[in-house]
Amino acid sequence: MAGLIPAGAAMTSAYSAAAVLGEDLTGSELLGGLAASGMTTGSALAILPLARLMSRRGRRPGLLVGYLVAAIGATLCMLAAVTGWYPLLIPGMLGVGSGNAANLAARYAAADLAPEVGRARAIGTLVWASTIGAVVGPSIGFGPAKSLASSVGTSELAGPYMFATALFLTAALVVGRWLRPDPLVVAGGVGGSDTSEGRHLIDAARTLAVSATGRLAVLSMVVGHVVMVGVMTMTPLHLREGAHQLKIIGLVISLHIIGMYACAPIVGWLADRLGPLTVLAVGGMILFAGSEMAGRTRPEDSLGIFVGLFLIGLGWSFGLIASSALLVDEFDGPERVRVQGLADVGMTAAGALAGVGSGVFVTFSDYATLAHGSALVGLFPTAAVLTMRLRARRRNRLTS
Repeated sequence: MAGLIPAGAAMTSAYSAAAVLGEDLTGSELLGGLAASGMTTGSALAILPLARLMSRRGRRPGLLVGYLVAAIGATLCMLAAVTGWYPLLIPGMLGVGSGNAANLAARYAAADLAPEVGRARAIGTLVWASTIGAVVGPSIGFGPAKSLASSVGTSELAGPYMFATALFLTAALVVGRWLRPDPLVVAGGVGGSDTSEGRHLIDAARTLAVSATGRLAVLSMVVGHVVMVGVMTMTPLHLREGAHQLKIIGLVISLHIIGMYACAPIVGWLADRLGPLTVLAVGGMILFAGSEMAGRTRPEDSLGIFVGLFLIGLGWSFGLIASSALLVDEFDGPERVRVQGLADVGMTAAGALAGVGSGVFVTFSDYATLAHGSALVGLFPTAAVLTMRLRARRRNRLTS
């Protein structure tokens, strides 16, 4: 938890500034959205190597490497803002994505030693630990950090990345120094003998292919991330079109992050009490409501965006925690780490495509249409759970 707080602040500070910085450097909304999507692309690229490292040596080495690479990435983004050279921003955000991959893997560390009945609550509690840092990250990045950068005579958008670099290094120090004993080692999940990331992915895919519950969990993660990333990536530019100040943009992103993380312990408790499938279905309905509200708000207004982005974050939290709990319950040992890695690869890769695709989509259409389409996609978990339960009832009637 202590490592996730600075890492969460670093990640959201870097992400919230990326689209604005990219557009400032190039004058293109498309390239601004491409820069922001670099974080999810980098996360997708980093997840399998980190999962392989964790399956062989434990959670601590994987998290440490992830945060150190992210610190290097944030430094490159800062240099892009200082020099005005856009090509530095893309590899920088790819590096920041490694920190996001580490944050995603950390939630499974919470479940490594948790009792079976409380696994969802344990995952939710660790996700909640990201709230403090994740919420204040955009506000500080667009506030005091921006002012600090201006005071030293450099671009104000270098500030969020100065802030992110320092905090990723802090997270690496905390994890490397104090995450002992390693939870995955104690849980007996270390000992994978994979020789390559490709082998790791193939084994995970074969394991997942025979599990209907596992497939539902992974697909629900993917859908939630697509909706969340697609709408959130273009929201800063939508608000900027309505002449909102950077502080308002930062507050919108902060409220969105509150929705993603602040209610996580309650979501975990609900998943333990009502079952992950029920929580998954409710999450899909929340994603639909939030996307529709954002899509029906004009650029010059902000209330609908505030509420809509909060609900999208909350729906994402319902889906992520419920899906993660399903995977932990469904698989054991090194097999669990492989499937978790594959799930996060699918989720972040889809998010990366959503980030790039949202920029292209808005270029040729508009933000409202993007949000309405995302609302329909967000209903997939609800429809899938209802279909699964109807089929189960039908089988029970046939056998009774």
